[in-house]
Amino acid sequence: MGTVSTTDQMPITGVILAGGRGSRMGGDDKGLIIWQNQPLYQHVLQRLQPQVTTVWINANRNIEVYQQSGLPVISDTLADFLGPLAGMLSALQQTETEWVAFTSCDTPQLPDNFIHHLWQYKGDALAVWARTEERDHPTLALLHRSLATTLQQYLARGDRKLMSFLEQSGGHSVLFAQSEAAFRNFNRPEDLI
Repeated sequence: MGTVSTTDQMPITGVILAGGRGSRMGGDDKGLIIWQNQPLYQHVLQRLQPQVTTVWINANRNIEVYQQSGLPVISDTLADFLGPLAGMLSALQQTETEWVAFTSCDTPQLPDNFIHHLWQYKGDALAVWARTEERDHPTLALLHRSLATTLQQYLARGDRKLMSFLEQSGGHSVLFAQSEAAFRNFNRPEDLI
């Protein structure tokens, strides 16, 4: 797998976001749904791990199952399944690295150059996220840990929109020339076919 590691220059924690309710999957934990003979999160792990210093999993249920991976598992510090921003906040508050890369647990074909490409085009921004020709992918992002306080305040106001937070933080998208398929996520059972 020809990955380019960014960690030679800067330690980066990678976080697989698996803390959602899985509403569109009938309540099933999306990270644990089997695709091509293994759970979705393991596909993501195989793609993400060579690109970062360490990998954590953000989960709010089935924690014992995720712990069997041997990876650190963190839960949202805020209750009530507040969406991906709650998982991002938990990671930003707990990380020791300056930068944290996030990916959803249901993006099993994540590009091998995901982190390198975000890093290469981030400039001075404290937040960048992936974009393809067709759409933005805000859960596939690289954030500086200094955004933790701003994010905590944003959530305390009742705001939940990930794109709004990233834009308000002065972030910008980074275009990936790959096909949309590399960023395809699995939201419904029919997506697994």
